Amino acid sequence: MSGQTGMATVFLVDDDPGVRRSLSRVLREAGFDVQAYESAEAFLARPDATSRGCLVLDVTMPGLNGLDLQGRLARARQSMPIVFVTGHGDIPMSVRAIKAGAVDFLTKPVASETLLAAVRAAIADEAAGRQVDAEAAELERRFGLLTEREREVLAALVAGKLNKQIANDLGVVEQTVKFHRARIMERMQARTVAELMHMAAKLRVGSDVAEASTPKKAARGRPG
Repeated sequence: MSGQTGMATVFLVDDDPGVRRSLSRVLREAGFDVQAYESAEAFLARPDATSRGCLVLDVTMPGLNGLDLQGRLARARQSMPIVFVTGHGDIPMSVRAIKAGAVDFLTKPVASETLLAAVRAAIADEAAGRQVDAEAAELERRFGLLTEREREVLAALVAGKLNKQIANDLGVVEQTVKFHRARIMERMQARTVAELMHMAAKLRVGSDVAEASTPKKAARGRPG
């Protein structure tokens, strides 16, 4: 889905034909591609069930209701940003929806600008989330290029050790550690050591060592 509004898809699910027509018109006039469905079941049965976009969703519908659909998408790891629009909402229902990840919970009749603002925010959040996922995947790819020894050196750097200390720990000369550092910087595409440390933190490099070195409280009870 492009960052341009005209390329963004909004999936509209509402059992009321009049609501589907009016909301579809508002969204299309704002430049969105709209796919409207009369039920949650129809939405789930759409030909391209892996397509991404923003979901504008009614809560109270025959069969599978909006909150149930939200849960089913989350369990199937097909979650997308959801804007609930309902004529029968209450505070507990809205709290449940928002806690489950909904972007907004609007009450019918909803003003056009209110709906469009919520949809735009949902699409922006989804785009930002995909960017974060893409960056994480790229970091994992780069980390996968490192040899086992280079990963050991990186973990030692994260622990704050100097080249000489790392060399002593690994039983190599200091020049070898410098060579590994240079290769790590190259393969991780890090311009500075600070940037490399930031990448390592995102990858949780060295977290196992840190957790293992954290003192644990002794278990209470009688001596064995």
